[in-house]
Amino acid sequence: MTTTAVTHIASLVTNDPSLGNGTPLGLIQDAAVVIEGDRVVWTGESSKAPATDNVLDAAGRAVIPGFVDSHSHLVFAGDRTQEFNARMSGQPYTAGGIRTTVAATRQASDEQLSANVARYLAEALRQGTTTLETKSGYGLTVEDEARALRIASRHTDEVTYLGAHVVSPDYADDPAGYVDLVIGPMLDACAPHARWIDVFCERGAFDGDQARAILTAGRAKGLHPRIHANQLTYGPGVQLAVELDAASADHCTHLTDADVDALGQGDTVATLLPGAEFSTRATWPDARRLLDAGATVALSTDCNPGSSFTSSMPFCIALAVRDMGMTPDEAVWSATAGGAAALRRTDIGRITPGARADLVLLDAPSHVHLAYRPGVPLVSAVWRGGERVE
Repeated sequence: MTTTAVTHIASLVTNDPSLGNGTPLGLIQDAAVVIEGDRVVWTGESSKAPATDNVLDAAGRAVIPGFVDSHSHLVFAGDRTQEFNARMSGQPYTAGGIRTTVAATRQASDEQLSANVARYLAEALRQGTTTLETKSGYGLTVEDEARALRIASRHTDEVTYLGAHVVSPDYADDPAGYVDLVIGPMLDACAPHARWIDVFCERGAFDGDQARAILTAGRAKGLHPRIHANQLTYGPGVQLAVELDAASADHCTHLTDADVDALGQGDTVATLLPGAEFSTRATWPDARRLLDAGATVALSTDCNPGSSFTSSMPFCIALAVRDMGMTPDEAVWSATAGGAAALRRTDIGRITPGARADLVLLDAPSHVHLAYRPGVPLVSAVWRGGERVE
């Protein structure tokens, strides 16, 4: 295998506190990275870099790990422009719009859905996202949920079964019957194509008892839990996530002190999705409160056609710094290492020997520019698994 060195990096984010300046970001100044095959094999000061087959001069720009987007909904058809326009004109957001996307997704062909997933993954990659989780949830029948997961699994290894997004309109008068479907025939059809199981635990979707039954059934089939928790109202989602050792509790907008303490003391990652609050004019999650309690925080886009139609992790970093109480260092860590933790991965989200070689070269001297220059396309080059892809 050939080796490649990226040298003269002004500031390298390794996410290894044993390196560089000893902070969680493990910053190394005037640094270099050596890639062999799909792995990082060396990091350190540029002047000490070993000889390699190829050299790329970063010319005083920053390098960070590829972003890890641990929450998205990409298998869908249509859009909800009219809903967004109405909401921006003063109408409140509720989860009812999901059913609009369900109708369009059911009517779409496999080829249309796959092309949409590929399009949004490419869009995210151009902005530095090298790992992306995505969910089903816009089919809500056994056949449509299973095909959504089959399609998703062609594009990413991080696939989540979300048959429990909302109660299917086909079961509007029988929500208990729909839960039985989700944990029975639908789960049987979907489990082979997914790694995770998720549920929207929220008023108007699924209550705590229903969510527990769904996640427990999924775990018995080998799927690990994650949960949409406490987005629109206070509720049992966070406590249930910690109880069931869910990898992440996502949204975490409305939290009691007990919720914050549970996240601070458990292994469940609090995944914050500022694009949703931006796009719905909702209350911002309080990242500072979670961080001060010792919780592990991830940032993700929640890319979906209704409440957060963005694939931009840099945008979410800027929102988190401006409106959620995070420092630029914390936001970048949460968008990389935090996302990896939310997917229970140790091979991504960092630039250290043995990690997958997912790197982003910024057209800036520091990672701070991601928040300092919001909306500016700062991603200059991207490597995924050691291959330059952008």
